[in-house]
Amino acid sequence: MAFLIGSTAPALQKLAVPAVSILIAFLAYTSQWLFANAPDLPPGPLTARQTYIFNGLVLCLWYTYYKACTVDPGRYVFPSHKKTDISNTTTNARTDPLRARWCRKCAAPKPPRAHHCKTCRRCIPKMDHHCPWTGNCVSLQTFPHFLRFLAYTNVSLWALLYLLLDRFRGLWDARHLPAYLGPTLGQLALLTVLTFVAGLTALALGILLVTTLQGWVFNTTMIESWEVQRHEATLERRGDGQESWWTADDRRFVEPVEFPYDIGIFANMAQAMGTRNPLLWFFPFAGSPTVALPPANPLDPDTSGAANTSTGLPQGTGWTYEENGLNDREGMWPPLDPERLHRGGSAWRERRRSAERRRRAEFEAAHAGATPEEERAAFRRRQERDLRRWEGARARILGELEEVEDYDFVDEVYDHGPSNNYAQDYDYDQSRGAEGEGEGGEGGDRDRDRDRDRDRRSGGGIVVDEGKSGWVNADGEHLGDFGVDEDAEFDEVPVADDESSSDLDEGEEDEDEEDVPLAELIRRRKVLTKDGEDT
Repeated sequence: MAFLIGSTAPALQKLAVPAVSILIAFLAYTSQWLFANAPDLPPGPLTARQTYIFNGLVLCLWYTYYKACTVDPGRYVFPSHKKTDISNTTTNARTDPLRARWCRKCAAPKPPRAHHCKTCRRCIPKMDHHCPWTGNCVSLQTFPHFLRFLAYTNVSLWALLYLLLDRFRGLWDARHLPAYLGPTLGQLALLTVLTFVAGLTALALGILLVTTLQGWVFNTTMIESWEVQRHEATLERRGDGQESWWTADDRRFVEPVEFPYDIGIFANMAQAMGTRNPLLWFFPFAGSPTVALPPANPLDPDTSGAANTSTGLPQGTGWTYEENGLNDREGMWPPLDPERLHRGGSAWRERRRSAERRRRAEFEAAHAGATPEEERAAFRRRQERDLRRWEGARARILGELEEVEDYDFVDEVYDHGPSNNYAQDYDYDQSRGAEGEGEGGEGGDRDRDRDRDRDRRSGGGIVVDEGKSGWVNADGEHLGDFGVDEDAEFDEVPVADDESSSDLDEGEEDEDEEDVPLAELIRRRKVLTKDGEDT
């Protein structure tokens, strides 16, 4: 769908609306000129009834297209002196700090179903996608106009194709007549061009209409459909045990989440169109829902539209959405992404510290009163477990780097390291694999090849852009293809360190080694090895 909804350059987006206007005028009025000025083209000019119906559809098309282009997609208005209070409530109200949605670009809380558009440069309520063909976002306020525009466009194209194909049928019926009694060569060429252009346009917009109707019936935006596919893929990888040690500890944070906004077919359609009257859904002059303005003091419970105690955000259209109750609690969408967690900056470091404190407490509780022999045996088991984890991670990383030409320097590091000890440190797993198999080192190689093939099948790969989602759906679409600013989408609200963080060792660095690029780790390894330090 990316070729229809448009992931185009800003310079081309400026030409999209004029191009669509020219296309509409060409198909609507050139065809009528041809019908009126080609009396020898059977069955002749349009009848009065055909003219009224076709031009009425074209007028509805023009008006709905104008509304889809000009209606504001919506904006969130926060009381300036209350924005900080709302953000604090949003952060502290939830038990899981990773669930608080915050937009770094807008410096404000991000309500449910809202996303930051990189073209409009603000958070859009219930953002579906940014459509370059209208130069506007399809959102809570513009979706009804966009759907009506697609509906009238498809009906107009089908009516035009009927008229054009009726002319081709007349030509076929008169195929035995002399050529001078029929239309000219220019008229036939124009008829062919109009039919070809109208057919391609009807095919493309028909696909877009079906996709939009599906989202309308099930109350899902294109972005949310992408999120559903990503969540299903995450659960599938977790069920198959295909996640790496990098995200294996995150499996407890990724729980199955049902899409919460599907509240019934009629309720879904009425919510999207802003009215429960079906007669107004496709009326071209009907309105659309608008984002509710918050009260002067949204945190006052006695005020109309007061803030929701669970989110800290005002209530009303565009701020809260009815959920179907299939999940344990409200506000669980979008589900967490493991890849997003370990790139989440301060939130990830806070979760890492909490996990470290929890592991320390569990370790002290488990080894309270243990004998020295039991402690040594437990220490050996942890060593073996860490070694196996290191071997698996190294095999996967090297498997990825071997397929990238720019990473040939890794082979040079292994072949021409600063010291033999350095090369042996990175290759000691080969000798260990030989000892473990007892029949040579082929078993370890087979295990590594199997892990590498499994990662390829599961879609694993190098994430090029840090802080952005590297996952693509079956159509090859990234989140940014829908117009979302991924830099703002994957930034969580800053999480302040709590007092319990002082329980960590004083020498522990805040920087996560996992966030450091591989080349930088190799460079540091070289420096430490040259200095003779044992790493």
